[in-house]
Amino acid sequence: MSTEAFLVEGSRKLSGEIQPQGAKNEALQIISAVLLTDEDIIIENIPDIVDIRLLIQLIEGLGVKAERLSPSSYKFNASDIDLEYFASDKYQNDAKKIRGSVMLLGPLLARYKKAFLPKPGGDKIGRRRLDTHFHGFTKLGAIFNYDDHNGQYYLYSDRLKGDYILMDEISVTGTANVLMAAVLAEGTTQIYNAACEPYLQQLCKMLVRMGAKIDGIGSNLLVINGVDSLKGTTHRVLPDMIEIGSFIGLAAMTQSAITIKNVSYDNLGIIPATFEKLGIKMDLIGDDLFIPAQDHYEIQNFIDGSILTIYDAPWPGFTPDLISIILVVATQAKGSVLIHQKMFESRLFFVDKLIDMGAQIILCDPHRATVIGLDRVSPLRGISMTSPDIRAGVALLIAALSAKGKSTILNINQIDRGYQNIDQRLNALGANIERVLV
Repeated sequence: MSTEAFLVEGSRKLSGEIQPQGAKNEALQIISAVLLTDEDIIIENIPDIVDIRLLIQLIEGLGVKAERLSPSSYKFNASDIDLEYFASDKYQNDAKKIRGSVMLLGPLLARYKKAFLPKPGGDKIGRRRLDTHFHGFTKLGAIFNYDDHNGQYYLYSDRLKGDYILMDEISVTGTANVLMAAVLAEGTTQIYNAACEPYLQQLCKMLVRMGAKIDGIGSNLLVINGVDSLKGTTHRVLPDMIEIGSFIGLAAMTQSAITIKNVSYDNLGIIPATFEKLGIKMDLIGDDLFIPAQDHYEIQNFIDGSILTIYDAPWPGFTPDLISIILVVATQAKGSVLIHQKMFESRLFFVDKLIDMGAQIILCDPHRATVIGLDRVSPLRGISMTSPDIRAGVALLIAALSAKGKSTILNINQIDRGYQNIDQRLNALGANIERVLV
């Protein structure tokens, strides 16, 4: 069976403007929320990527009418849902393909009092438990069953009732899922230790426009007073902060001058400041981020002179989805940095490819890697490699674009899951990326 790969010519300087796509992680939540009402919902700035297409196909199978209004806008209507579709082989097979399918549980449980889902797929980046989701649902009064033999989850409840829920981890998808169940529950729900990243805030604001009553938006304590029903609305998805961070890293690694358009800077948190710690310069012009071409960039040390550590943390900390990009960018910086990936234990296992390309990296354990920057004295060299997950795949693509010679990147369907037409968009900046069958 043929699969697609990227053939990448390295050492090309890029230039021009690039528009970030709509945020994948926000869109997965927002699209799931259309199941909460029987009225029309219009969503703008939806990224045209594999995971989003799969989720739309999945809810269409449930009976949601999805009308594409433009390349990035849809109108959804969930007035006629086929609950029998839950039991079909097609639903189970399709739901397994994306981890985002788990976001359907909360809306379905809230509106239809039952939800059924096979164990979802997604990136192989370590243990990603769903206990937080189900703990929240059961606190609201749902009965939960798990069929270990078939890998299937089942939830049902005659009536959801609000309660105090202390989340055992700051889970974005867990918070979003329980929130969507709580908005139609009877009484008041308090979600403490809630995630508060911009995409979760966006979901809250959309639900409020639909008629939900939510206090504490942007904090770690959400208070939801349940309502009987929700109405339709129009919502625009934020630009993808992970793409924006990826493009910052791309500009630095390829010594290119790139303008990232319409970045919604106020929603980027500490992302720009973290790249600046690696010595990368950037200028905010209106809401555009300009990254000038830099021959060299130097990693800052801590004030006491000790080696910089960059680690991921729940918002407003640094997003784990950009740790792979930070690691790659550090390989050509001047200085050293310790990368600590706290939240997933397998996300650093792509560094063997970078080492094969000539990077100086010490993998300390599954969570930590020390990068000794080469300061461009020794450029990375092109090799053949395989993309293990979405974020590592783009990190390797950036490494290949900066490397001397040609690279082949296999398993690029992983990249396509999260990045819209990435080869065409980067080729428009002057890259040479060819998509081929292998």
